Amino acid sequence: MTLAQHEERVRHDLECLGLGGPAWTRTVPHDDEHVYDVIVVGGGQSGLGAAFGLLRERVGNILVLDENPEGYEGPWATYARMVTLRTPKHLTSIDYGIPSLTFRAYWEALHGPAGWAALDKIPRGDWMEYLRWYRRVLNLPVRNGSKVELVEPVAPGLFRLHLAGGDSLLSRKVVLATGIQGGGRWQTPKMVESLPRTRYAHTSEAIDFAALAGRRIAVLGGGASAFDNAQHALSLGAGSVDVFVRRKELAAVNPIRFMEQSGLIPRFPALGDEMKYRFMRSFFDRNQPPTNDTFSRAASYPGFRLHLGAPWLGVTETADGVRVTTPQGEETFDFLILSTGLVTDPALRPELALVADRILRWADRLAGEAEERSPVLDAHPYLGAGFELLGRTAEDERVLHGLFAFNYSGLINFGLSASAISGLKHALPRLAAGVADQLFLDDQDRIVADYLAYDEPEFVAGQEPWKHVA
Repeated sequence: MTLAQHEERVRHDLECLGLGGPAWTRTVPHDDEHVYDVIVVGGGQSGLGAAFGLLRERVGNILVLDENPEGYEGPWATYARMVTLRTPKHLTSIDYGIPSLTFRAYWEALHGPAGWAALDKIPRGDWMEYLRWYRRVLNLPVRNGSKVELVEPVAPGLFRLHLAGGDSLLSRKVVLATGIQGGGRWQTPKMVESLPRTRYAHTSEAIDFAALAGRRIAVLGGGASAFDNAQHALSLGAGSVDVFVRRKELAAVNPIRFMEQSGLIPRFPALGDEMKYRFMRSFFDRNQPPTNDTFSRAASYPGFRLHLGAPWLGVTETADGVRVTTPQGEETFDFLILSTGLVTDPALRPELALVADRILRWADRLAGEAEERSPVLDAHPYLGAGFELLGRTAEDERVLHGLFAFNYSGLINFGLSASAISGLKHALPRLAAGVADQLFLDDQDRIVADYLAYDEPEFVAGQEPWKHVA
């Protein structure tokens, strides 16, 4: 089977399922300006999956915005530097249970069943190609080069999205499918911020690895992305890469593997708030270790060194580089790479500047003793059942109505969900239903009025069959 033949199979499957059809929403222009039913901010895997889910719900007046050029949405062709995905290849994600839309079906169309059997893990670049194909074969409405700078509530249930360059768009619902960093920002230690920007970069940033050929690089962090960047730098000619880990032992257990097979991912939203909070406190305390192949790949280079029990106590620029001080002594490097994670807090998002103070947080929702609390968890928004942002007061609810956070900030409410390949299978239908339900309830008066006025006869006048029955 060729890819073109497989695409015919996709089209036939969608026809068999009766997807599409006329939209049922009742959106009207605002001051003669077009109003979208839904704008999805972010065209990566979560945003594309959200768009298809809405189309399946017959919500067709939608638009996906992404700030990146076409084909470079999300991390896979930008700052993700692993060779293969960490997720097991058999897990499905954005296909909504349609076999022909799965990565496996796509891969087999290109490489045959034997190619799938021979595949260990999904290569990162091939996953990005799959996302490009998914967007194309489903003809999803994505507008690239469109960065949302501010979400402004202009009326109950109506938002104006201000874009870089001065353009703006109106939408009744806004879905922030903005990825792992979309609920806050990446974290940089303050001691490092005093250095010139030419001396360091976060793993989430563009890094000119060609310019670092032959150079001494220090990586801070013991998570998976630290080793992704270490092996990537060494593969491109870095002279040496030293990875510094605060813990005395490298994390060896990946809790996500347990979650994938235990029922925790699909059933997590059913837990009570106290149990969710307790579970996520433990999850945040456990690092996601590198995969065996990533660690082995990095360790195979003669320039690789691992420092355990070596938190950075200070960094100082010197004449020949940056001096890093740890409990084990001092060493000098040419460049620092920070794998120091992120902080989730709506107050950190510039596009939410007008509404952040109105958003309900876990700190507002769950009481407890100080020693039982986690400031990191408490800053997360407390979301509704369909990923909608909730308000602290009735007025806040009115202003926020229609704003959805389908990004990493949903972690405490929903566990692995948005921004996690292993969770998208369960999270996307919940989001699509949540948005569609809200649109339906907003329009219920008009829909019911149309129903009560509906009088289209099943039989054509003069051809009533019962009149000819003896």
